[in-house]
Amino acid sequence: MDHMNPKITINLDKLQHNAAEMVKLCKPAGVKLSAVTKGFCAKPQVAAAILKGGVTSLADSRIENLRKFQPLKAEKILLRIPMVSQAEEVVWFSDISMNSQWVTIQALNVAAKHRGVQHGIILMTDLGDLREGIFSEIEFYELVKKASRLSNVEVKGIGTNLTCFGAIIPDEKNLGKLVTMADEAANIMGTPLEFVSGGNSSSIYLLQEGKLPKGINHLRIGEGILLGTESAYGAKIPNMHYDVFQLVAEVVEVERKPSMPIGTIGKDAFGNIPIFEDKGMRNRAIVAVGKQDLATHSIKPLAAGVEIVGSSSDHLLLDITEADIDYKVGDEVTFSLSYGAMLALNTSSYVSTQYVEQGR
Repeated sequence: MDHMNPKITINLDKLQHNAAEMVKLCKPAGVKLSAVTKGFCAKPQVAAAILKGGVTSLADSRIENLRKFQPLKAEKILLRIPMVSQAEEVVWFSDISMNSQWVTIQALNVAAKHRGVQHGIILMTDLGDLREGIFSEIEFYELVKKASRLSNVEVKGIGTNLTCFGAIIPDEKNLGKLVTMADEAANIMGTPLEFVSGGNSSSIYLLQEGKLPKGINHLRIGEGILLGTESAYGAKIPNMHYDVFQLVAEVVEVERKPSMPIGTIGKDAFGNIPIFEDKGMRNRAIVAVGKQDLATHSIKPLAAGVEIVGSSSDHLLLDITEADIDYKVGDEVTFSLSYGAMLALNTSSYVSTQYVEQGR
C-alpha cells in the first residue's frame, strides 16, 4: 500500500551510514555520542537504524518519546529539565536526566527510591546561552554537594547547552570553563565524573578542527546525524548523506494566475501583511501541505525552476513557470528540509512516514 501524501521519506540505510560516520568522528577525541531523537519524533525504526550505526545512547527532550524506546537496548537520556509532576515516569523510562533544580532532583530521588533503582543525573550549568542551567558557579557547586548526598540519585556528570536559545557558539573558552567546573565538581564529590557533556551539533566544528577541549567526553548530536550538517555555522559534514529526510507533497491545483493579489491588501490568516512582487501572469501550483505541518520552517524544492511563493495553513503555493517539469494535478513534488521543518513534519499527525531503502 502506498503511503498517503503528504509524506516524509526516511532513508534508513543512509541514516545508519551517518550515525557510523559520527561515531568515527567522535572516537579519536574520546567523545561518547548520544543521538538526539526528537527530530524524528522518536520513531523506533529510525532509532534502531542509528543504533545499527554504532551509537549506544539515545537522548530526547520528551519522556513520552523515550517511552517508545523501551524494547531497544540503549542508554536513554532525558534532555529537557524534568517536570516534578513527571518524576515517576522519568525514573521509569530514562536512565539519566539533565537537571538544574534541587526540588526536582529531590522528587527524582523519592521516585527512584520508590522504584528501588538508582537514577543518574547530569547537572546543567549556564555558560551564557541563557537557556537551562545554573548561572552562579557558587550555587552550582552547592547543588553538586547536595545532590551527591542523596540515596537514589547518582550525579553522573555536568553539562551545558549552547546555540539553541542565545545562539552562543561553543568555543575553547566556554567549553574550557566547563572542563574546569567538572574538575571542581569531581573534587567536591571525591569521585570522577562519567559525563562532561559539551553541547550539541554546534560543537561538531570543534571536533573537526581538533579544538574540542580535552576533558569534554560527551556530545548530544541530532542534526549532525539526521541532516549531515553542523549547527554552529550550517556547514555540511564530509562523507555524510544530506538527504535522509525529504518531504513529498502532492499537486492539487495547477492554474495560470497574476503574481499580484487583486484588491486591498490587509492581514493574512496569521496576522501578517504580505508583500508581493509583480511578475505578471505566472504558472502556479498548489501542493497539499501547509503551516499546520511545517510552521514557517524552511524547505526547498529539489526540482529546478520551482519556487515557493508562500503558504497558508493547508496550502503551499509554488511558482512553476520556469520549472523543467510540466506539473499536473496528482504529481508529486519533493523538498529538502531544514531541521525545524523535519521536526515539525515528523510531529504532524497529518504527514505519513515512508521508509526507503538505499538508492531507491
